[in-house]
Amino acid sequence: MSAMRLPLILLFVLLRSCIFASSVFLIKNPVDGLVPCHPQHIQALTQFKNEFDSSGCNQTDYFNGVWCDNTTGEVTRLKLPEGCLRETLSSNSSLFSLDHLRYLDLSYNNFNSSVPSELGNLNILEVLILSSNGFIGQIPSSFSNLSQLFFLDLSHNELTGGFPLVQNQTKLNYLDISYNHLSSKTLYPKSSLFMLHHLRYLDLASNNFSFSSIPSEFGNLFRLEVLFLSSTGLTGQVPSSFSNLSRLTKLSLDHNELTGTLEPISKLTTLDFLCLSFLKISYPFDLNLFSSLKSLLVLDFSGNSISPDSLSSDSGILLNLQKLDLSGCGITQFPNFLKNLHNLELINLSNNNISGKVPEWLWKLPRLSALALVNNSFTGFEGSVELLVNSSISFLDLALNHFKGPFPNPPHSLKSLSAWNNSFTGNIPLSICNRSSLDLLDLSYNKFTGSIPPCLSNFQSSLIAVNLRKNNLEGNLPDMCYDGALLRTLDVGYNRLTGKLPRSLLNCSRLRFLSVDNNRIKDTFPFWLKALPYLKALTLRSNEFYGPISPSDQGSFAFPELRILEIAYNNFSGSLPPDYFVNWKASSLDEDGRLYMEDNSSALYVYQDTIDLQYKGLKMEQAKILTSYSTIDFSGNRLEGPIPESIGLLKKLIALNLSNNAFTGHIPLSLANVTELESLDLSFTGHIPLSLANVTELESLDLSNNQLSGTIPKELEKLSFLSYISVAHNQLKGEIPQGTQITSQPRSSFEGNAELCGFPLKGSCFRTIAPPMQQQEQDKGEEVLNWKAVAIGYGPGLLLGLLLGQVMASYRPEWLIKITGLYKFRNR
Repeated sequence: MSAMRLPLILLFVLLRSCIFASSVFLIKNPVDGLVPCHPQHIQALTQFKNEFDSSGCNQTDYFNGVWCDNTTGEVTRLKLPEGCLRETLSSNSSLFSLDHLRYLDLSYNNFNSSVPSELGNLNILEVLILSSNGFIGQIPSSFSNLSQLFFLDLSHNELTGGFPLVQNQTKLNYLDISYNHLSSKTLYPKSSLFMLHHLRYLDLASNNFSFSSIPSEFGNLFRLEVLFLSSTGLTGQVPSSFSNLSRLTKLSLDHNELTGTLEPISKLTTLDFLCLSFLKISYPFDLNLFSSLKSLLVLDFSGNSISPDSLSSDSGILLNLQKLDLSGCGITQFPNFLKNLHNLELINLSNNNISGKVPEWLWKLPRLSALALVNNSFTGFEGSVELLVNSSISFLDLALNHFKGPFPNPPHSLKSLSAWNNSFTGNIPLSICNRSSLDLLDLSYNKFTGSIPPCLSNFQSSLIAVNLRKNNLEGNLPDMCYDGALLRTLDVGYNRLTGKLPRSLLNCSRLRFLSVDNNRIKDTFPFWLKALPYLKALTLRSNEFYGPISPSDQGSFAFPELRILEIAYNNFSGSLPPDYFVNWKASSLDEDGRLYMEDNSSALYVYQDTIDLQYKGLKMEQAKILTSYSTIDFSGNRLEGPIPESIGLLKKLIALNLSNNAFTGHIPLSLANVTELESLDLSFTGHIPLSLANVTELESLDLSNNQLSGTIPKELEKLSFLSYISVAHNQLKGEIPQGTQITSQPRSSFEGNAELCGFPLKGSCFRTIAPPMQQQEQDKGEEVLNWKAVAIGYGPGLLLGLLLGQVMASYRPEWLIKITGLYKFRNR
């Protein structure tokens, strides 16, 4: 398992989506006090809650967002807990009896219905927030009755159509309808949207205004201070009427297909935030056009081509700039104009073609705290090894370059360091431990030697992730955890570490990912790690671990959160008790609602754990691990006895590998309950059980090179997701089932069974001669993969990677080497 993809991503995550500027507006609380509410209104609120499935609601907090009028006790403000309400918001809901509401926030629930027009009857509403609710259909025209409304947020729903007619909404100054499916009608020249002359904040980002030019009528909204039009499918030129927006401070037009000049933007001299990334401009752009924007603090121009002349040192542009993103701009030389920008705090030059050395003057910028040079061709640093020490850098990302030689002594202010996939040599600098704080250290995929600095234990109150994977480090894994340690990820795989696992790891009570694979660690199975309450992934693969993997009291495995356990190719021995998997977490889903296993612990970077997938010699890294992903790999040990029946409790298990052991008996019938199994690898003797047909989501089945006897169960042809099967080199007999999923396999999947017959093998069970055309098709099926049949069997998960790997391994071993190598290169 590996834990370094994605790389360290600093504040550029925020720059990329251009969302952090939306905090410019704060909702003014229209209610002055909290007093006892009228019993009739409390009853209405209780009825409202009972109209929905509120099982996910914190019952103790339900009424915390209720405010009532000081005099009358009428409910005037209502903000319900997030995720509290599910099902349809009906037109006769008791909510609409609260006709004194001035503030209503129902955001982050799950109504999945149309927006009730009855909301228009709450005609003294001043603030209405309905974001992230799954609302569908059109915005009701009754909203025009909300004449007192000044704040309306309908973002992150599934709304369609255009913006409704507006008659009396003269007070509306905040409108957010981003992340919906609104049509181009919203931006027609005569749209009611352009009648909202008091708007100060307008966010239309991520809607379906495809092939629509930017209407000149935006110039009528002359009070606008914030305008977001990101990812709206707009084309054409920026209209000259934009120069009327003299109060505009924040503008985002990113991810559109604009053509022509951007000159009207240069007239917006009050701008402090400008996001123009990925506009598909067809010509190299001259940044000097923005020299008039003296107030500009944030500029994101990533994904566009920049004229080399505008990057020279004599440029006088953007002198007050604080944050600059020029990633993916085709830059080939380091931009010397940055030398004059003494207010710069953040620079992103990632994904360019810059080669050579990083200039010495860069580290002397007095306020620079975040720097990303990811995915360029840098080879080193100008100056001495001490040049970084006095820099103000806190967040540094040098990943995916060609840096060589010793790593320079890091800045005193360093907090996060990512330098993976380079060629740094020598020891990890001990001076790193003299820094005041460190929360992330990723030096994986380098050539560091020596030992892991024990002084990393100095950062108990800050260090969250350590990744030293694939270096040449030696010695013992040091004690890095003491009481109160915050470490969540520790990956030291593919080094030359020896000794035992330090028992001090128990002090890392928040540890989730632990990988020590492919070292020389010699120890018994670490049952003591089950005391870690959040441990989800444990990889001990390819070491010198030995002894039993079942507790001495023959009890259950009892790791409370473990989902990934890889202990292949060690010297583990003994048998497993029947209840071995009773308490394993693979039987359930993650309860925190996250799609991927990751640590988003800082607003300045995103760090995602990854895992090495290994199937039949095919090896690849998965950059994002689904929270539902569960796998067991016990292969290549000396385990014996029956396979525990309790394995059938692992209903969410995707991959199981027990091959190359000494298990005896039959495949447990309980495996039929493991309905999400995608890969099964067992080595044993006996028959292929009919119960395999009940593993309905099985995608890959490899039973080759065993001593299986009997026939291939005909029921296997019903497994619609099965895309790869191999039963080669066994003692099977009889006719091969003729279902599409089975007959689409190459002949090699069935060879080595003397008494097996039927297509795709050449021999016929009825000893008839196939017609010439059929014979040609059989030969063709042997030489080329039947892609149509594979597409029918395509299922979720690892299907495509497993299938491609197995086919290429069978027919073109040299292709497998090249493609696997390319995959690793592009993902490191």
